Amino acid sequence: MNYIDLFAGAGGLSEGFIRAGFTPIAHVEMMPNACETLLTRAYYYHLKKTADGLAFYNSYLRKNITHKTFFESMPEQIKNSVICKTMSEDNLSDVFAQIDSQKKSLHVKKIDVIIGGPPCQAYSLIGRSRKDMSSDSRNWLYKLYIEFLKRYQPKLFVFENVEGIKTAGNGVFLRDIKRLTDEAGYDMEIKLLESQNFGVLQRRKREIIIGIRRKNDQKINNFPYPEPDSDHTKYTVNDLLSDLPPLQPGQSSDQYLTPPTEYLLKSGIRNLDDILTWHETRPIRELDRQIYRFVIEFNEKYNRNPKYTEIPAELRTHKNQSSFLDRFKVVKANAPYSQTMVAHISKDGHYYIHPDINQGRSLSVREAARIQSFPDNYFFEGPRTSAFTQIGNAVPPLLAYKIAKSIKKYLAKRR
Repeated sequence: MNYIDLFAGAGGLSEGFIRAGFTPIAHVEMMPNACETLLTRAYYYHLKKTADGLAFYNSYLRKNITHKTFFESMPEQIKNSVICKTMSEDNLSDVFAQIDSQKKSLHVKKIDVIIGGPPCQAYSLIGRSRKDMSSDSRNWLYKLYIEFLKRYQPKLFVFENVEGIKTAGNGVFLRDIKRLTDEAGYDMEIKLLESQNFGVLQRRKREIIIGIRRKNDQKINNFPYPEPDSDHTKYTVNDLLSDLPPLQPGQSSDQYLTPPTEYLLKSGIRNLDDILTWHETRPIRELDRQIYRFVIEFNEKYNRNPKYTEIPAELRTHKNQSSFLDRFKVVKANAPYSQTMVAHISKDGHYYIHPDINQGRSLSVREAARIQSFPDNYFFEGPRTSAFTQIGNAVPPLLAYKIAKSIKKYLAKRR
């Protein structure tokens, strides 16, 4: 079974489908660094199938092979599998042509599944609370998604977005999506999935729309959503982070501290032969470090994060002390899941303070990636800020895997 990934980002949703046994035909994404990340991941899967391929990949991770050499060695079929463009009505024909070329080169006649989710800022409850999003062009990107359904007529599609898509524009966007998918020949259902119920150690809610192409105009009643894991409360955040070496702000490490925990092995986040990359932290001001330590102590004492007005006056520099009082949050080690990982971590780490007071820092890139359930052998291209953005915007691969497994089982029965 194959798929096309639209608005692919760094590939979190795609990673889950590959893990479930689907074959990617093409990824469409506009961010250059995310496009390179997608290419690197596609090359990783290609190299896994060749003799000594993983040794070559690991040499790249160890920086024994340059970025230029690594990318120049990619087969053309992989290079062509990632379409790095900002989609619009004006260039859809070009994107279709590139995908059609990929289909031909891979000897693929039909597309089984289309996955992806347009950028969610226009539907985000947080974004809407801060500024008027009514004129944001991203509101209408779902219409481009529909054009792919019309052209390729997959058996099924997965449309991922934030919780706010139900209420954005007083529901006008969701109603329009339902109308357009119906006209394209699909019945759809929307369901809120919470990542922590599917093995991800993160509290993250996402609306998942699954659409199924009707046969002989027969209405679809059953949609293949995954069932929550029975043991989703068995592990804690400490199982996710404890094998990584302690760091001070601005430091990095490429050596694991201990063997992987049971959770890391079971989830596939770490394998015994992995190379540690991106365990790198941002430098911070001494003032922020003092605040971090206060917040950690406060959380340990009261089992909650302090409001900004509860931080000692000599550490407070913001004039606004009546709103956004939850500026600082600890990722609790003994909790069954962390707070939601969002792209704001690329700006600062105040919402993601490491629980160890002796380290007094925010999360490293690799720790953030693990919270999103990315495997350690997943390499993010670009600078640290871009890596954080890619991670924060992603669908947790482990959640995507559970969705993909359920869909694969459904499609196998429907043939």
